Amino acid sequence: MTKFSHVIIRRPGKSLSNGITSAPELGQPIYERAIEEHYDYEHALEQCGVDVSVLPALEQYPDSCFVEDPAVITRCGAIITNPGADSRNGEKDEIEPAVRRFFDDEHVKHIVSPGTLDGGDVMMVGDHFYVGRSARTNEEGIQILRQFCEILEGWGLEGSEVPLEEVLHLKTGVNYIEDNNMLVSGEFIDKPDFAQYNKIVVPEDEAYGANCIWVNGTVIVAEGYPTVLKAVQDLGYKTLVVDTSEYRKVDGGLSCLSLRF
Repeated sequence: MTKFSHVIIRRPGKSLSNGITSAPELGQPIYERAIEEHYDYEHALEQCGVDVSVLPALEQYPDSCFVEDPAVITRCGAIITNPGADSRNGEKDEIEPAVRRFFDDEHVKHIVSPGTLDGGDVMMVGDHFYVGRSARTNEEGIQILRQFCEILEGWGLEGSEVPLEEVLHLKTGVNYIEDNNMLVSGEFIDKPDFAQYNKIVVPEDEAYGANCIWVNGTVIVAEGYPTVLKAVQDLGYKTLVVDTSEYRKVDGGLSCLSLRF
């Protein structure tokens, strides 16, 4: 089973209110609340027995607190991605120095143009990586033997493509919580890619809650999704609840706020 020792997070900036969103009806994030939620998130991670590296806010990149997107970290090395949104592409250059504290040159690879990849489209299940083909991750970025999957294979890992039809990122609607258990919602409930897993189906009215993260035996669950919380607890996991409502306003959730390795 996976065990994490390190986590990288980045404080949100006041510019978070200008982040990309598909749900403007939720309103703009309130910075003061977002900071409080981020500290609570950091504390929850620390309770899971990991060392948390906190990076400073980057006001020039409103979405930069979502550190999962500009990098993917595996047990063998790190892949600096090439984010598909123009306003976020520069984040890859900002995250790389933090990643290089843990990996030497041989174990840091890059996705290069014209390929694009967001880390939110990558779900690790042991040594297999499911990669969502979304509006942010194009075919060039994930085609087997090209780019991402070619890098994985060089490290003895493997990847496969999962076409997305409705959601922004793969992990918006499907998240692996170890022990063969997978939270699924919406278009992922019946996808054949995940037929072999024990699927915990998340009801439509709690779909956002499907974005949970497993950290060393504990599952962190977003606040306000009681059906998801009970389902995870019924599986025997220890749980921690963290409010991410301000991040939801800019299409963010628990997984995209950290790099866990």
